[in-house]
Amino acid sequence: MVERPPSPASPSPAVNVPDVALVFEGGGMRAAYTSAVVVALVEAGLVFPFVAGISAGASNTVNYLTGDTRRARTSFTTFAADPQFGSWRTFVRGQGLFNSDYIYRRTSGPGEALPFNWDAFRAHPADFAISAFRARDGQTVRWGRDDIVTQEDLMARVQASSTMPVVMPPVEIDGELYVDGALGGTGGIAIDAAREAGFSKFVVVLTQERSYTKGPLGNPWFFRRHFRRHPAVADALLSRWSRYNETRDEVFQLERDGHAWVFAPEEMTISNGERNVARLEAAHEQGRAQMAREMPALQEFLRA
Repeated sequence: MVERPPSPASPSPAVNVPDVALVFEGGGMRAAYTSAVVVALVEAGLVFPFVAGISAGASNTVNYLTGDTRRARTSFTTFAADPQFGSWRTFVRGQGLFNSDYIYRRTSGPGEALPFNWDAFRAHPADFAISAFRARDGQTVRWGRDDIVTQEDLMARVQASSTMPVVMPPVEIDGELYVDGALGGTGGIAIDAAREAGFSKFVVVLTQERSYTKGPLGNPWFFRRHFRRHPAVADALLSRWSRYNETRDEVFQLERDGHAWVFAPEEMTISNGERNVARLEAAHEQGRAQMAREMPALQEFLRA
């Protein structure tokens, strides 16, 4: 069993990080591991001026912006045991293998499974970017504070960013259908959003080991047939592996050049579809332990 580092009784005093953007990769339930980074950053009081996240990284983004460490952990661990979380039964009913309408839109109110601190989110000084892929034409659409008026607006966009094609139905926002933002130009790591926001230094939180390389999907015919009404989705799915690998290469080059600090799991033992709560909790604790070891290096990077 992985030993959990001790948690402070309350977050440390806020430490503003004026010139570094925080970027969260997606990865489905692999974010059980990287949600530990959210917890560590909040507990350390580190306040980044800009946060970008795609797919599960969008959930990490909004959880970080609330400062709610309990929600950050629960979202990717014990919540998987909720009977409405999703199953083959909900998939057959057209609700998805992950029941995203329930996960994102019917759990975040007071007294619900994952209450969301809207006031804390609104009060956080950071701007942010959440990205999704527009099915009609393959454009990456980003939303930030100017696009969010209500909590419902926010959760709809986190849901859209997190909607894995095939296993989850697309999400409609303002008459347009959206799927997972990982299909966009960077393959799921929003370093482009941070750069376009004016940043040249980055903290990048990955959900795969450093040695990982993505390969192409098999059976292109299946994807082209399944998305025959939205060929841009099929094209992006089939070519994502190349864009993703290129972005990882770019991130590691930024790290070598001293422009990025990268958190990559030492060992990723769960898949993006993991549902076993014990395995999810173990992954979170592995992330906690790794982040405790790496926090001094992060703080040194932020002081540089």
